[in-house]
Amino acid sequence: MMLREYVKYTSLNVLGMLGLSCYILADTYFVAKGLGSSGLAALNLAIPVYSFIHGTGLMLGMGGATWFSIFKSQGAKRRKDQVFSYTVVLSCCFALLFVLAGFTASRGLTALLGADKVVFEMTQTYVKVLLLFAPAFLANDLLLCFVRNDGAPQLAMAAMLGGSFSNIILDYVFIFLFQMGIFGAVFATGLAPIISLAVLSLFFGRQKNSFHLLKSKAVEKFRMQWHMAAQILAGGIPSLVAELSSGIVIIVFNVIILSLLGNTGVAAYGVVANLSLVVISVFTGIAQGIQPIISKYYGMGEPKKRQTIFRYAVFTVAAVSILIYLGMSVGAEQVTAIFNSEGDQELQAIAVNGIRLYFTGVAFAGFNIVSAIYFTSTDQAKPANLISLLRGFVLIIPLAFLMSRLFGMIGLWLTFPLTELLVAIIGGEKLKNQFQCNGFCGKIRSD
Repeated sequence: MMLREYVKYTSLNVLGMLGLSCYILADTYFVAKGLGSSGLAALNLAIPVYSFIHGTGLMLGMGGATWFSIFKSQGAKRRKDQVFSYTVVLSCCFALLFVLAGFTASRGLTALLGADKVVFEMTQTYVKVLLLFAPAFLANDLLLCFVRNDGAPQLAMAAMLGGSFSNIILDYVFIFLFQMGIFGAVFATGLAPIISLAVLSLFFGRQKNSFHLLKSKAVEKFRMQWHMAAQILAGGIPSLVAELSSGIVIIVFNVIILSLLGNTGVAAYGVVANLSLVVISVFTGIAQGIQPIISKYYGMGEPKKRQTIFRYAVFTVAAVSILIYLGMSVGAEQVTAIFNSEGDQELQAIAVNGIRLYFTGVAFAGFNIVSAIYFTSTDQAKPANLISLLRGFVLIIPLAFLMSRLFGMIGLWLTFPLTELLVAIIGGEKLKNQFQCNGFCGKIRSD
């Protein structure tokens, strides 16, 4: 029963997250084909803004949906509606900030991201349009998480895939048929969450949702309970850090690579970084898939069941990691060539070497992602935030400067696996308080 439930949620969510990651891959492929290495460099410089917007959406969605799932398992109807309403209010506040930044701060942000005069205008266009579409991204992330936790993972998957496939089609139409350049790429990306929201609207049309905005009388008495808002944000911080850190790391790596190899190096790193987003999306899909189940068993007071679900996730991560690394290592030349539309031999050599070194850390990254979500789903914000902060900022950034100074580009490529390994060791120690096992596969005891 538990295994069937686990397979249902994780498989659907992994498929959905893979589709969602096609946002960036489609942009990378079509921009590389249509605009060459300069367009690819501009896209890579702008990715952190997407990561921050998407991370904020996941912070609100995952944080709110976790508490929704807990209250749902306890039959607390009013608390469910309060959590949803608070999450919507918080989302509107963040959306307003992003839109204001789009109108007033896109040039400053572009300069901060490190764009030089060759790629400045393209980068600014991408950044500005992303920020203006932020309300759609946030609303989509929020509703995907709540719909998934309300027992409709199939619809959540269909919405993510619908948005992603439309993004791929629109990329081709806008970049090649309409000759809209970098604006066409980002416009296609901005329309994707709107299409996803249209699919999600079916859930409400059939009145299957058990979460609602507070009724009119309740709205008159509405007061934000700041401790509940803080719990929503705290529960979603690991998701924010995971997304935000990828953006911050890209900025740091771009700065270092610009000093080592220039725009060609940044374009090569763009290939590696975008492939990494797809790989990480698989592990994020597993983690988001187990969250509703673990939160439910936490609300029901079933520690052994939620720990069993976590074991399933760890074994899945291990198996998937082996397949991913073998595929990346063997197919590095061919994968890089897809995005190297100009046949740049220097770009090809840098990216191929990077793929084979960088992705040695995928298994550790997957373990860290599911561990953080396990802690979040059981209302243990401190260890979840510790894991996320260590892998997102505290270790990887200083290690990037140190390793690149000592070993050049080889050291920079190895920064990711070294960081994830160190965090996995720390996370494993934290889990020993709840698991009695040798290498995460022994006998489970209750909390």
